Amino acid sequence: MTTPIVICDDSSFARKQMARALPGSWDIEISFANHGGEAIELIKAGKADILFLDLNMPVMDGYAVLEAIRTEDLPTMVLVVSGDIQPEAYKRVKDLGALDFIKKPATTEKITEILLSYGIISASQPQTETELARFDEEVALTDLIQEVVNVSMGQAGSLLAGLLNTFIHLPVPKIHIKPYNELKEVLASKDAVSLSGVSQGFNGSGIAGEAILLVGDESFPHMSRLMQYDQMPSGQSDVASNNDLEVLMDLSGILTGACLKGIAEQLDVEFSYSHPVILGQKKRLPPLLGSPDQQQKVLAIEIDYGIPDHQVECDLILVLTEDSLPVLTERAGYLK
Repeated sequence: MTTPIVICDDSSFARKQMARALPGSWDIEISFANHGGEAIELIKAGKADILFLDLNMPVMDGYAVLEAIRTEDLPTMVLVVSGDIQPEAYKRVKDLGALDFIKKPATTEKITEILLSYGIISASQPQTETELARFDEEVALTDLIQEVVNVSMGQAGSLLAGLLNTFIHLPVPKIHIKPYNELKEVLASKDAVSLSGVSQGFNGSGIAGEAILLVGDESFPHMSRLMQYDQMPSGQSDVASNNDLEVLMDLSGILTGACLKGIAEQLDVEFSYSHPVILGQKKRLPPLLGSPDQQQKVLAIEIDYGIPDHQVECDLILVLTEDSLPVLTERAGYLK
């Protein structure tokens, strides 16, 4: 009997990768959803006995989908597939009724193991050839990069969550391809009154760029408490400034290091790093991004991390040079 399933992910590459990872012995009819709202409609239409659900999506994220399924008692079994590997994320989705959690990138072996454990498929089912043609969606470079970054930012977020013993909100990464001097018009931090920033260059296998971490001034006291730094005496601005600088450097080291490590592993490259450079403290965004006459086109990957329970937000921007794009395209293409 054919089983209707839905793969819900905002990335066409992730949908294609997930579909190809399904066991060939499974008699299924696949529908795809770009976000949670579409997934809910497909469930109501009887198209989703099984739902493979991403967490970080626009319009309606995976958590909201799980809440809607529970509230409306919708008939589907949910397997969450996500790069968010925080223990708290796993606990939250299980509490909301998800059957299990699969870490991205999903493999046929792991999916088969889980399907067998819940009796969704049988080990005695005859092997059939998977109809790969039905999964062939067009995958753009930006979509490939977004999914690579999804996995990498999940690793960075999990590391930070473990160190701070809190939950990190992971966004949908934003990809911008435009002249460097136009980035200030599109970044999430563009309207911030006062920011502090640090930059670290990286280079390897023909891919070069810089990682820029921007933190709003209002986040520093909260981060200082989370990192358990000594509280500075009131009125000593020089001590406060040094404390903020320490927070900025440590936070940059954690997020930049883990995120670039995850990207390097997926693309099979090895990066070398320059020393971090302070771009400025307590400034508006334009001065932090350097000279306004930098016309070179870049690929910028924006990751807006947040710790909602502690009023902390920071913007990590990975800026890749235009010369890096051919190599990046080639490396990412191997993941298809």
